[in-house]
Amino acid sequence: MTAEKPDEDLSALAKGGRQNFFGFILRLVARLPFLFIAGRLYGPDALGRFASALVVVELVALVCAMGEKRGLAQRLSDGEESSHPANLVYDGMFLALLFSSLAALFFWFVPAPLFPSGEFTELDRFIVLAIPGYALTEIVLAAQAYRYDIATTVRARAVVEPWTISIMAGVFFFIPGISDSGLAMAYLASIYAGLATGLWSFFRSYGPPKAWRLHPVYMGKMTVRALPLATADAIEWGTRRVDIFILGLFAAPAAVGVYYIAQQVASLPQKLKTSFEPILGPVITKNLKTKNYEAIAKQICQVGFWIVAMQAGIALALGVPGEAVMGLVGPEFVGGTGALAFLLIAEVVAATAVVSEAVLVYVARVRNLWISIGTIALQAVLTVVLIEAMVRGGYGEPYKAAAAAIALMLALGTASLVKALMLSKFLGHTINTFRWPLVWAVPPAVLVGWLATRLPEWAELILGVPAILAVYGYIIWTRGFGPEDRVLFRRNLDNDEPTRK
Repeated sequence: MTAEKPDEDLSALAKGGRQNFFGFILRLVARLPFLFIAGRLYGPDALGRFASALVVVELVALVCAMGEKRGLAQRLSDGEESSHPANLVYDGMFLALLFSSLAALFFWFVPAPLFPSGEFTELDRFIVLAIPGYALTEIVLAAQAYRYDIATTVRARAVVEPWTISIMAGVFFFIPGISDSGLAMAYLASIYAGLATGLWSFFRSYGPPKAWRLHPVYMGKMTVRALPLATADAIEWGTRRVDIFILGLFAAPAAVGVYYIAQQVASLPQKLKTSFEPILGPVITKNLKTKNYEAIAKQICQVGFWIVAMQAGIALALGVPGEAVMGLVGPEFVGGTGALAFLLIAEVVAATAVVSEAVLVYVARVRNLWISIGTIALQAVLTVVLIEAMVRGGYGEPYKAAAAAIALMLALGTASLVKALMLSKFLGHTINTFRWPLVWAVPPAVLVGWLATRLPEWAELILGVPAILAVYGYIIWTRGFGPEDRVLFRRNLDNDEPTRK
């Protein structure tokens, strides 16, 4: 691997950020029809049952991916000189397919964890087939990201998957015999449509394996090495789902369905930070190889600020007119507005933990794992305590949902502080993604949003959301962004960026 200019890493990160921001917009446009269809046609009860099954399916699939979403970059970087890259990817795909198939088989015969209410159809059980598809998609997209191909991730995750689930959810609802399982079937279709999109680019980029043989000893070592990373991935994902599980123990299925919708809206800005993960991995592993810790610290702070700035703007745009946003899905979902507000804040404070973990998973896997375990344990305890407080106080279902969201916000904020301090100690450089213009931009944006809430609901959304983003964006651009930050929006650097062959 040839040496690169110092600014080429920033260019690569900026390119990935631009592509994924475009992907975020596409995902937003595609996600809204699904939320509308799911809320208006299927209702909160069906959504609650679907959400419960989804928690288990995606968690198990992420574990079965063996941490390759981030670990593959290091394996490819370490093995570039000795092994054909395709062989290393196929090793990971084989293990993922093996473990995920076994998991799918288990849940087919033991569906109770997927459907704790005991209410499901025979077609609902087929959702277990999403486990292998989800796991393989993670690995294929990680392999493409190692070669700086973020466009495939955008196509699969932001176009194909969300539009497939939106369209098929609407189609299946009107087909007799399938309508009761429409959400599960639409989700299954979207997972394999996304996998097909990723495989198309993967086969063109890597081709078939060369003299590939399965080595049980190597596979065993690879599995053991991947366990801390896979567990950390699962726990990080689990912090976004354990609240649904616990809420289901204290609240009615309809309340879980309302919370699920709020969580889906709040997860839109979350995609901004997860979008940087594929391109961060290759850049970080390259600099770790040369022990260029100063460059890593700079990149983490840079990307962290980009993510926080964008997420805060999206959070304001969706949170201030929250009642109108939730009302789009259906009038019975408006009660989740309070939960939506805290979930949006939670995604903003979690950004520092995510970018810090992008390095910690390579240099302090076990310690990072323990912090992640502590985070989800803290969240679980806070969720139970706060919801129990709402129950004893006689508050209704919306307050229970808000309590779960507050617990998530506090847990993720704690994780961000701890992981940033740990990474700072390792690198010998301060990790700080905060800048004061983030605070200065909030009051004017909130004022504009408050004025928009005086308008009719349709005008509040059509005019208010863009106005909030415009005011916030202007202040961040003029007061918060320096020359290096503006690289994120300079397309003329694309030709200078490195591409792995």
